[in-house]
Amino acid sequence: MDNSPLQVLTVPTAPYTDQRPSTSGLRKKVYVFQTKRNYLHNFIQSIFSSIDLRDRQGSTVVVGGDGRFFNRTAIEVIVQMAAANGVGRLIIGHHGIMSTPAISCVIRKYKAIGGIILTASHNPGGPDGDFGIKFNTANGGPASEAVTSKIFQISRTIEEFAICPGLRVDLTTLGKQMFDLENKFKPFTVEIVDSVESYANLLRNIFDFAALKELLSGENGIKIRLDAMHGVVGPYVRRILCEELGCPANSAINCVPVEDFEGQHPDPNLTYAADLVDSMRDGEYDFGAAFDGDGDRNMILGKHGFFVTPSDSVAVIADNIFCIPYFQHTGVRGFARSMPTSAALDRVAKATKIELYETPTGWTFFGNLMDAGRLSLCGEESFGTGGDHIREKDGLWAVLAWLSILATRRQSVEGILKDHWLKYGRNYFTRYDYENVDIDAACDMMEDLELMIADKSFVKQRFAVEDKIYQVEKADNFEYTDPVDSTISRNQGLRIIFSDGSRIIYRLSGTSSDGATVRIYIDSYEKEHIFQDTQVMLAPLATIALKISQLHHRTGRSGPSVIT
Repeated sequence: MDNSPLQVLTVPTAPYTDQRPSTSGLRKKVYVFQTKRNYLHNFIQSIFSSIDLRDRQGSTVVVGGDGRFFNRTAIEVIVQMAAANGVGRLIIGHHGIMSTPAISCVIRKYKAIGGIILTASHNPGGPDGDFGIKFNTANGGPASEAVTSKIFQISRTIEEFAICPGLRVDLTTLGKQMFDLENKFKPFTVEIVDSVESYANLLRNIFDFAALKELLSGENGIKIRLDAMHGVVGPYVRRILCEELGCPANSAINCVPVEDFEGQHPDPNLTYAADLVDSMRDGEYDFGAAFDGDGDRNMILGKHGFFVTPSDSVAVIADNIFCIPYFQHTGVRGFARSMPTSAALDRVAKATKIELYETPTGWTFFGNLMDAGRLSLCGEESFGTGGDHIREKDGLWAVLAWLSILATRRQSVEGILKDHWLKYGRNYFTRYDYENVDIDAACDMMEDLELMIADKSFVKQRFAVEDKIYQVEKADNFEYTDPVDSTISRNQGLRIIFSDGSRIIYRLSGTSSDGATVRIYIDSYEKEHIFQDTQVMLAPLATIALKISQLHHRTGRSGPSVIT
């Protein structure tokens, strides 16, 4: 066997112009990474080059993914390039699999300089699906816009990358693997770790596992149904909910991660998690939840498939936050929601006199507030909820938070939510997604829409639908000044706010690799009529939203791809 030091090479390359990452990372079709020469290598080198050499030398980096197709191929390249770029240690999840919340946890636990997460989240996988690469920084959260911009600028001018092509790692064996490299004084270390244990231990210190075990497996326990959608969270559900908290094994379905998610869309909503919704309808189960590909999103259901909107979910957790022992010890520093999320959380914040922050979409904004000690609980309408225990949204944490509330209050999900509406009133909320729209048509529509609402004459305009009249009170393109560092984020979504507080919001989403996704959000508050059908209650505002934007005409779409 050859024990000579492994060779480090510098390989010439040519840049690409389309490697601009969002805070959700760089997402492309798998074939882009497979067929474009050095496409993966360029982007990984751009990540490493964005880190100061002095910080990089001898540092620790965490690597893991949601198990989708191309995951193992990408990890092999990342390992070879990390070694060549001076990283001292890589911590990698067993078999290369680790959930996004767990990676955030491990970055923080081991004081790593960051982590590389291989996921396209809730987007489809497989050879014809999507692949993504996301960089999280030392706080465990998504890279800021300043960091992603730096990565992009490097990717546009890159001329070479460093790699150690002879380095081979065994992802199947737990423990440390050491490698000697030429011209390196210290060996390069790869540590393959149990993907679940550090994260599970964190949850044990947040929740009352004894109370949860009694709820789930005690004499008067409830029956639950959890759908991992063949994503990364399956092993976490089995280990924590089934083995430790005593749920029957058949409570958890689709728990084996599969490279193509069995051909499904690993997106926990009423459309893509329809099997779970159907299984809840007959009332056999008291509580249901689904998770996305990388485990950071969640959907909550009650008996008979009673749907809890993500906006209501974070509001209910906020109102019952001391059902979670962690917050009994730390107190509550603040609440936050993304701008498109309904204002249900605002009402809890006002009643409890806790500071409320309205941020742009993207978890990095929440992380900044958490790092400054200003935020404890936050959520997004896009099925993301989390606390300040890590710097990512956390699907399993949200489920355990809900189960903690059920254990304390001993009510049904529906009963808890209806009590909440009786106490605070109800924010009816819906989102229409128009997926894979021609990007030029979508951009043109948004530009014309912004010009329309920016005109001074637009304010005070009245729109009538049947017997409802809505008058525009404010219209703008949302802009956020971070209260921590005063950075300004512009162009975060077009808002039309009516005199009764109802809102229509338009955004172009940046998390799809295929065309554009146009999103319309509708939020309307009711104090009295709180038990009505959401789509019926919001139909007048939906009509106005389509009339103002002319979306169907401008995009050629007759209706949304997904309604949530």
